Amino acid sequence: MIISRLLRGVSKKWFNIRKTTRQGVQSARDTVFRGGVIVISTVFIIWLSIFLYTVFYYSYMPSMSYVRPVHLQFKSCDEKKGICSFPQANVQLTKKQQLLMVGQPYKVNLHLEMPESPANKELGMFMVCAQLRSRDGYLVDHTCKSAMLHYRSTLLHTLTTLTFSPMMIFGNIEEKQDVVLELFGNFEEDQSHPVTIIFIEIQSRHIEFYSANLMINAHLTGLRYWMFYWPILSACVGIGTNLFFIMLLSTLSYIHFGTEEESTNGSFSYEKGDIEEDNDLKNDLSDTSSQEDTLSVTDFRSEEKSIEAEKIVKGEPSYIQEISTLIAESSSGVLVK
Repeated sequence: MIISRLLRGVSKKWFNIRKTTRQGVQSARDTVFRGGVIVISTVFIIWLSIFLYTVFYYSYMPSMSYVRPVHLQFKSCDEKKGICSFPQANVQLTKKQQLLMVGQPYKVNLHLEMPESPANKELGMFMVCAQLRSRDGYLVDHTCKSAMLHYRSTLLHTLTTLTFSPMMIFGNIEEKQDVVLELFGNFEEDQSHPVTIIFIEIQSRHIEFYSANLMINAHLTGLRYWMFYWPILSACVGIGTNLFFIMLLSTLSYIHFGTEEESTNGSFSYEKGDIEEDNDLKNDLSDTSSQEDTLSVTDFRSEEKSIEAEKIVKGEPSYIQEISTLIAESSSGVLVK
């Protein structure tokens, strides 16, 4: 009995140890798996937030400036020096259907590089006209603006020339002025008639200039202003907002689908665990019962042998002798009859 109890206690302890070990290994596997999923999901969400902000930035923000050279043409005079027509040029912005962003205000400026020559000083004010046309020749908008050289007195001109004469000799500085003329201050693209050609005409035959450039600058306001002039702050806010909403959606989706999977798989896993535990208990009990049976049989045989030995030592007849005497008595009784 003592041995059987010890065997039962040992088997129960072994079963508990094996069960706890299996549970510990399974929990470690689940922890590692969940940790890996969390790390991979976090990295993926961060990169997705950065990608979404980058895509939004390049799709929402327009190009800040476009520069096109203006090649002014005129008709020269045959009999005298100078030009006999107004300088004019057709500036092609793009060969595509559309260059400017719809709904975004733009400033269209004309940069004239003019020398401080006596002809330009005597010219005074002059008019510059511009027309915005679409690919099919539709007139989208037109304007005319006046301009002139900045006035400098004779004394100021002389002092400037004497001060910067060394650099003027070596060609680092020239006696010229950059006249910036704003043609359109708040132009917005029309989606039905996108601008592809700008016609520019200077209404003066006595003007002198080195070069002319057309610059189209985006006039940013609101969110675009913050995104361009405060890029780091807007990037942090945008990426943080994307992270918040993506994490919120991921958490809600995980909670929703995780509860459904746990409810469907919980009963199955519970029944499976119970069946495995019952099988383990049955195996352990069968092992202990078989061991107890073998021990009981051996104990019974050893007890029988010890009893027979005690009877032989005391002179008492054994079971075999009693059986043989009974057979002899029965045979003698039969002969007497």
